[in-house]
Amino acid sequence: MSQPAWRAVAARAASLLLRYPDDEVLAALPTIRAALDGLPAEVAGPLRGVVAHRESTEPGELRSSYVQLFDFRRRCCLHLSYYTCGDTRRRGEALVGFAAAYKAAGLTVVDGELPDFLPAVLDLAAVDDGGWRLLRDNRVGLDLLVEALGREGSVYRHAVAAARQMLPPAKPADLAAAARLARTGPPVEQVGLEPFGLVDTTTGGRR
Repeated sequence: MSQPAWRAVAARAASLLLRYPDDEVLAALPTIRAALDGLPAEVAGPLRGVVAHRESTEPGELRSSYVQLFDFRRRCCLHLSYYTCGDTRRRGEALVGFAAAYKAAGLTVVDGELPDFLPAVLDLAAVDDGGWRLLRDNRVGLDLLVEALGREGSVYRHAVAAARQMLPPAKPADLAAAARLARTGPPVEQVGLEPFGLVDTTTGGRR
């Protein structure tokens, strides 16, 4: 499998494994597991761990723990611009940039879903280079998310780590920014976000 092809498969698999485990997402697990056989070991291995977890855990427990993790742990947010912009005016501007990448690819974000939602960005990456650009530009958020999920002992850290594995190595500036934000957390300023509503797609809550 050529690199563009396997990266598309890996991005789509990671997207599904980071989405809320509803019946449709869980029904795709056998297909995801089979698709991982064609991926490099350093990407397939982490994703297999998430597949195994979802296959071996009762759906109700999966759903409850997903909501507790991603909706009630601010540092485990799946919305990439939150890490660098927090709830500030800058985040609204960042979301415009995310939305523009979907438009350039001839795609629309699923209704009710913010354009910086990591699974949606991974879906974009599966079909357009603009998605990979967004992931590269938001490497700091991925680094912080992997770290936060690791502290929670969450298996989902492996899916994020697999996505990060497909990106170029972090630059010193990225590492420094991640370290700084890990200490201070995202900035907070509850204004300038109205155009997007900042609805959390897992439970409908504000994010």
